[in-house]
Amino acid sequence: MRSSRRFGLALITSAALATSAGVSMAAATGDPGDGSGPVGDEQIRSHHAPAAKPGDPLNDPAEIGRSGLGLQADQIGRSANVKRAASVAPSGPLADGTGTDIAFQGNKAFVGNYNGFTIFDVSKPSKPKMLAQVLCPGSQNDVSVSGNLLYLSTDSSRSDDSCASTPQPATEKSSWEGIKIFDISDVRNPKYIKSVETACGSHTHTLIPGRSSEFLYVSSYSPNETYPDCKPPHDSISIIEVPKKAPTQAKVVAEPNLFPDGGTPNAGTTGCHDITAYPLKNLAAGACMGDGIILDIKNPAAPKVIERVSDKNFAFWHSATFNNAGTKVIFTDELGGGGAATCNEKTGPERGADAIYDLSKRNKLTFKSYFKISRYQTDDENCVAHNGSLVPVKGKDIMVQSWYMGGTQIWDFTDSAHPKELGYFERGPAAGEDGGGTWSSYYYNGHVYSSDLGKGFDIFKVSGKDFDQAAKVKMDQFNPQSQPYVGKH
Repeated sequence: MRSSRRFGLALITSAALATSAGVSMAAATGDPGDGSGPVGDEQIRSHHAPAAKPGDPLNDPAEIGRSGLGLQADQIGRSANVKRAASVAPSGPLADGTGTDIAFQGNKAFVGNYNGFTIFDVSKPSKPKMLAQVLCPGSQNDVSVSGNLLYLSTDSSRSDDSCASTPQPATEKSSWEGIKIFDISDVRNPKYIKSVETACGSHTHTLIPGRSSEFLYVSSYSPNETYPDCKPPHDSISIIEVPKKAPTQAKVVAEPNLFPDGGTPNAGTTGCHDITAYPLKNLAAGACMGDGIILDIKNPAAPKVIERVSDKNFAFWHSATFNNAGTKVIFTDELGGGGAATCNEKTGPERGADAIYDLSKRNKLTFKSYFKISRYQTDDENCVAHNGSLVPVKGKDIMVQSWYMGGTQIWDFTDSAHPKELGYFERGPAAGEDGGGTWSSYYYNGHVYSSDLGKGFDIFKVSGKDFDQAAKVKMDQFNPQSQPYVGKH
């Protein structure tokens, strides 16, 4: 693969969006939030999970049946404690792309899309403002931010590293995939400044902060003997060092093999899907297809696997989240690859679920329980555990999480053996789409933000004393794959 310098950035600012022909500013739609609707062509209705008991926050008298089975195409269902503050529909050159991950900095949200990324001003969450869109195709375009830099993952074989590249087979030696770096010092005019090619591309990446340099752990998988730069076994990650004072000198500095024994037998481990770092404790948790691992990242350029677990009920170890104390890890199983209907009685509660592990002081993992949404979805709804983050509530472990068409879920795992759901927001089957739903749902500074594969950018307000407490915690920056410690309230 070659790494050309023809970046070909296509930038669409908010001013241009408002005036250019055929491209309009995406409208933010407010939700009255009282369960009455309508909002646009959507009817808001409250209902609860089948397991709710009297007194539970989800035990709402407006129940419309067991799970999303009562929802029509694109109709909204939610628990009474979750209200939609705003929605921004896809627009412009990203309208036909797929929504992916989110990162945050100050009062801005950076939302990935298979066609590029969008920057929103969310200083007023009920009225988000689009500041810029960048057209730069290349799945998945997972995004993270640090200071004046934005990192974008490209996990599709491209003709070159520019934003004007076209798809090209991975069997071609000249094909490119990896990390793109943007200067966002002017958020209305991001500038593409550097590319770094990585083996097998960059499906996801994890930011590891440092004093003079920061590091990116690049996860990728699915090697093939016919791919010149992605041959089996590929049991490794790529580590990129980015000098803070000279980011254009970023380069791959290591490719450690995390599974010298090939991983758990018959589990299909060929690299990692996602890694979440907890820098304060010099730890990271990796979801690596057939294995869950704990890494010592004290030396960020030379991580060491210090714990590894497997699970016969897990089909694809997808992502990981620490609790705030660093004493637990949530691993997710993306059964069906995000395209299958697995939130049903046939699949059951232990597959396509979250697995809760306690993490000892010696960094040993002990399985405690599974968690899965209890609202059965239809066969038309792809639904499985996906991306989420913690809510900073002192003394409790609360998480918001995406489940594709299962929606955004809020749940409590303070008792590792007995997790419980606290609330949710979901849409019925996505009309005219083979797959859809929310890719990522994250808590940030008082609100929950969600990136839907096809519907765009949603913002929610969750009521209750725990969320009132969490709203007092303010973060300056948040990349969900690099968890901050929130110790003061």
